[in-house]
Amino acid sequence: MTRVAVLHGGISAEREVSLNSGRQVIAALREAKFDVLPVEVGADLGALIAALTPKPDVVFNALHGRFGEDGAIQGVLEWLGIPYTHSGVRASALAMDKSAAKAVFTASGLPVIPGRVVGIDELEAEDPLPRPYVVKPVSEGSSVGVHILRGGDNRRAEIARQWRFGRTAMVEQYVPGRELTVGVMEDRALAVTDIIAEAGVFYDYESKYGEGGSRHVVPARIHPDVYARAMDVALAAHRALGCRGASRADFRYDDTEGEPGRLFLLEVNTQPGLTPTSLLPEQAAHCGMDFPALCAWMVERARCDV
Repeated sequence: MTRVAVLHGGISAEREVSLNSGRQVIAALREAKFDVLPVEVGADLGALIAALTPKPDVVFNALHGRFGEDGAIQGVLEWLGIPYTHSGVRASALAMDKSAAKAVFTASGLPVIPGRVVGIDELEAEDPLPRPYVVKPVSEGSSVGVHILRGGDNRRAEIARQWRFGRTAMVEQYVPGRELTVGVMEDRALAVTDIIAEAGVFYDYESKYGEGGSRHVVPARIHPDVYARAMDVALAAHRALGCRGASRADFRYDDTEGEPGRLFLLEVNTQPGLTPTSLLPEQAAHCGMDFPALCAWMVERARCDV
């Protein structure tokens, strides 16, 4: 029987999300008849290495955010020689760094939103872009730290002074319209989901993980040409970054002046959420794959590149 260690928790701002993902994965893998070793990850790397001794057959990486999704834990697992799920070191690091990922997408001819990285002192002093614009951390996920600054909003200096995500931020033009997402499993795009945040603002952390925070329409009821384009771009982005296993591409779709509108790639998530409200499992189910089968598929494609 294959022994699978499930890493969950971690030390990022997304710890609670990861704990939730981990609980779902542990139950699913046991249902799929794997020998499961739950490993709650904290700040002690030595304790993590001890928990992985003797080595399991596979590590299921259910960590999210920094140190779990950015290539750091992937490097440790490569060092230990343990096959693991999801993307490797390079793809994970590229995808987590929004500036680096945007450069890769631009070089690949994929549609991205104009923006740049600015120092927090510059943001505190003045608007770096015409309003409205979006401020987000360069290396966080789950919409942690994302703000939309519109005309008449006086929070800019306060946001800069309270910034806790390093000395820089990514700023991008604000694109109105819809939030779309596409799951990818290796060489196959699954579906397009239209995400409707019930708060009516944008798909923030609470909308993603709060009970009733959002509605998911799958398949999205959008222009067929845009649907096909989103599927193609998601798969192209997965390949451009060198991802493996499953990923999820997020988009903004501006249909405010009618369809077909303008489609923009926001980012690729190399560790898509696996919670009860998460999008990848929902799309897999839409395609006929239940959650235990999805988790088993990830385990079967685990590998170590060393």
